Amino acid sequence: ILIISFTILQSTSQYEEKQAELEQQQEVIKEQQEQLDKLIGIRKELIEALKEEFDGTDMSINVDEKTGSIALDSSILFDSGQAVLKQSGESLLKKFIPKYIGVLTNKQFKEYVSEIIIEGHTDSEGDYLYNLELSQKRALSVSSYCLNAKNAVLSESKIKGVRDMITANGKSFSNPVLDRNASRRVEFLFRLKDEDMINQMSDVLSE
Repeated sequence: ILIISFTILQSTSQYEEKQAELEQQQEVIKEQQEQLDKLIGIRKELIEALKEEFDGTDMSINVDEKTGSIALDSSILFDSGQAVLKQSGESLLKKFIPKYIGVLTNKQFKEYVSEIIIEGHTDSEGDYLYNLELSQKRALSVSSYCLNAKNAVLSESKIKGVRDMITANGKSFSNPVLDRNASRRVEFLFRLKDEDMINQMSDVLSE
């Protein structure tokens, strides 16, 4: 009888331990889902804010509904094969950048944005490595122009606040779009804090 009682108690204890572990795991999943929902909500709100900011302007800015990325036509920014900004490119950036950075650094979103990415893209004409270098130089040209206080694109305080967040990348023609002309672009993207973790969580929770 004592042996049977001990076995029952042991089984009950093990069951309670497993139950406690399960409840703890469920709580973690619940917290992760809440965090995911919150950040997905922030992304949606940020994208809507960007769309509202550029609606009605003469810049013809299109904000990607899913990612919030914005592509600027390279033909406005640069001459063919060149990485030095044209006057039309400088004029566009002086209108575009204050609005774009203004939304991302708004008090509603600032704490959630970890990185602002400027990507240069080319079409598939020519050598990949040549285009990789050209796209990199163009991305750097845009970021350097915007972060140079002498160009008066952003205030010095605003530059100080965002310069560590800005990354410039060249993509050559690794990410083309259907319209070949539209492939030649400089794209602006943002990343939210813990975005890699968010993507992983989203994949796990959707399985």
